[in-house]
Amino acid sequence: MFDRLQAVEDRYDRLNELLSDPEIVNDPKKLREYSKEQSSIQETVEVYRQYKEIKEQYTDAKAMLEEKLDPEMRELVKEEVGELEEQLEELEARLKILLIPKDPNDDKNVIMEIRGAAGGDEAALFAGDLYRMYSRYAESQGWKIEIIEASTTGVGGYKEIIFMINGHGAFSKLKYENGAHRVQRVPETESGGRIHTSTATVAVLPEAEEVEVDIHEKDIRVDTFASSGPGGQSVNTTMSAVRLTHIPTGIVVSCQDEKSQIKNKEKAMKVLRARIYDKFQQEAQAEYDQQRKSAVGTGDRSERIRTYNFPQNRVTDHRIGLTIQKLDQILEGRLDEVIDSLVMEDQSKKLENAEA
Repeated sequence: MFDRLQAVEDRYDRLNELLSDPEIVNDPKKLREYSKEQSSIQETVEVYRQYKEIKEQYTDAKAMLEEKLDPEMRELVKEEVGELEEQLEELEARLKILLIPKDPNDDKNVIMEIRGAAGGDEAALFAGDLYRMYSRYAESQGWKIEIIEASTTGVGGYKEIIFMINGHGAFSKLKYENGAHRVQRVPETESGGRIHTSTATVAVLPEAEEVEVDIHEKDIRVDTFASSGPGGQSVNTTMSAVRLTHIPTGIVVSCQDEKSQIKNKEKAMKVLRARIYDKFQQEAQAEYDQQRKSAVGTGDRSERIRTYNFPQNRVTDHRIGLTIQKLDQILEGRLDEVIDSLVMEDQSKKLENAEA
């Protein structure tokens, strides 16, 4: 492990040199590539350097115990050795996790798609609750939200809402939200007080850069039509809405959120690129079925991952058997306890696989 850590530190130092090289500074592509690589290993290097520093202090303290010391000083040194041993164990455990191969998408922005599924109007209302929950969570993380497309219902909520979350590391935390979410509650329209069960699906796609997905103009059919959703006076009068069809894959994306056709096309293009990238990734992952089963939250999107039970103020994540009696807080976007548990479980399983 320590040979790998030393190699990572050597690479970090080399990247520092490269990023100071005028030739690299004047090459935007290489500058971005090397900066990204350096950023991805910075935490590992910082923790490794901290480990080496503590290890040196530990070695010195152990050496002191070999010397002739008065009882009081010996006791103090013993105490220091114990504390340093604990720190070394904690840092070593952290370094093992940091050496787990990182998901290349973790630092990316996210495109989320929430759709009401089984349950009619109640499912659409639940989709609205989920959108609000993720919006609040994004705000707490300092991330920015941008709606791309939304289809509302007469009673409120969404048949479908597609939005982008811009923020460093957004995908690393939200990727576990992929799947079917189930709600159990008494609808306002239910006079008998019976609990209904409805579902909404959530898809989380990493934003794909142009260099990652090669899309040819000839492969895209562009259709324009009049906007039909809520808006200003331009609704139904200008051909501002855009529909993009990627002919090779059959993927269709439409956007009518903006009054400008150009802006709608830009937004639709981001979603199209992300969906194509996701399709290729899903196909590649299918070849490593065992690996997919060992990870948390990367399985079938039709899988029911979580239940939100209103009568008991309870949220249960079925993948890791986590139950929390704080539904009201979670719907306000306080998702840290759930997401941190999923991250820890995922890291533990990957660590087990790495050591097997």
